[in-house]
Amino acid sequence: MKHPLLLILLALLLGSCGKTAVLPTQFTEVKEQANIYPDYRDVVIPANIAPLNFQVRDAEADEYVVQIAPGTSENDAILVAADADGIVQIDTLAWRNLLEQQRGKSLNVRVFAHRPAGWIAYKAHTLTVAEDIDPYLSYRLIEPGFEIYRQLGLYQRNLTNWDVHTIYENNRVYEEENNHCINCHNYQNYSTKEMLFHVRANHGGTIVVNNGKAQKIQIKADSILAAGVYPSWHPNHRWVAFSTNKTSQTFHIYHDEKIEVIDEASDLLFYDADKNEVRNILRTRDDFETFPCWTPKGDVLYYCSAHLPQVGILPDSLKGPGVIARYDSVHYNLMRMSFDEKTQQFGQPEMVINAQAQKKSISVPRISPDGRYILYTLGDYGQFHIWHKSSDLWVKDLQTDSCYALTAANSSDVDSYHSWSSNGRWIVFSSRRMDGNYTRPHIAYFDKQGHAHKAFCLPQEDPRHNILLLKSYNVPELTRDAVRISAEQLRDCIYDTEPTTATYKN
Repeated sequence: MKHPLLLILLALLLGSCGKTAVLPTQFTEVKEQANIYPDYRDVVIPANIAPLNFQVRDAEADEYVVQIAPGTSENDAILVAADADGIVQIDTLAWRNLLEQQRGKSLNVRVFAHRPAGWIAYKAHTLTVAEDIDPYLSYRLIEPGFEIYRQLGLYQRNLTNWDVHTIYENNRVYEEENNHCINCHNYQNYSTKEMLFHVRANHGGTIVVNNGKAQKIQIKADSILAAGVYPSWHPNHRWVAFSTNKTSQTFHIYHDEKIEVIDEASDLLFYDADKNEVRNILRTRDDFETFPCWTPKGDVLYYCSAHLPQVGILPDSLKGPGVIARYDSVHYNLMRMSFDEKTQQFGQPEMVINAQAQKKSISVPRISPDGRYILYTLGDYGQFHIWHKSSDLWVKDLQTDSCYALTAANSSDVDSYHSWSSNGRWIVFSSRRMDGNYTRPHIAYFDKQGHAHKAFCLPQEDPRHNILLLKSYNVPELTRDAVRISAEQLRDCIYDTEPTTATYKN
């Protein structure tokens, strides 16, 4: 236990390190808003989000003062000072109290900059405080392109502060005998009670975690195309719908988008985690099925499907080249099948959105928690839209049958892999809008009228984090609770246990 006097001295020391913020009494108003990074101007934010620290970019200024006030009142305002580097770091406790006070209301942010001629006041911008977001965000950090599986990790960020928990990291240095990839983390009903992710190459298998206990399984049988890939937990049972994909990566010589990830073939699987049994849902020659997603009630399975009879008739050795040769004319439609929980039987496939007729392609359908909206990405072709600049977020309103782009949240660059919050008011997705090279998590408010608002980047303690980090955030997934198994336990399961092969059932 620390002595109280020591705590007082420590507080005084820390307080003396910061620059005292004093509002200028004389200044000139300018019409434009401050250029800040990341762009947090005029956005809707969760009431429980960590401080939106930012950097002011003004080549003429040598110091700054920022005022964050409730509405237009200056009472209870937060004042923050910054030196010439423009780094604005907001006190976490003061920020939390102010957001709690302003739930359903707005904050007024004024930036003052000192230039040689004196102080200026930029035009204020607003922050609208809305409902809470689920407090935990899981993601993978990965190189934009790589040849060996190393320095990959799964992490979980507490969105209410700066805490980052390592779920699991693979080998930091190249070790041929231990080299492995980790991917496709997924949770049931926004809870970490049931979770899974895949391990590829050495120590391979699917890691299924139930109440903090991990098991490694292998989905493999002569009647199955390949191992399970993209997962979706059934909301009511320990059942998982997987796609099974033969995937390859190719590189363009003359193309702005250098990398193309394609499926040479893909089907759908049904896995029962209680019985460790697996079976095919769909196995077709001419249709490539991928990205399964259950509805919140578990009575319908949505998925994406491309009809490629000209590829399906080819021998296996030529299917990859066959898809590559027509990569920009491969279009995935949105499909669905009904499901009976009692019999575990699926209905016939139904077309939901015919993207091929629009010469477009759909990827990663996700159903809103109330079951009303389907959130998906729409691009020009293919299914791995994380590399496609044409990729935008769209929704289909199942009540009105209308489809529309989430224009306010989208950008001119890649906007792709996405998930809902458990209350349906927030979406988190990967975007390359900041520099065109690295994906960063962006958060957008989705209101009760079905409209998305301007997206903002995941806040960091140091706003320069997204410039300095040379890895991409991949597959952002929200949960209500923290992962309850340690990285050491997962490592023991991956390294020290042999996978149990799932039994195949017709």
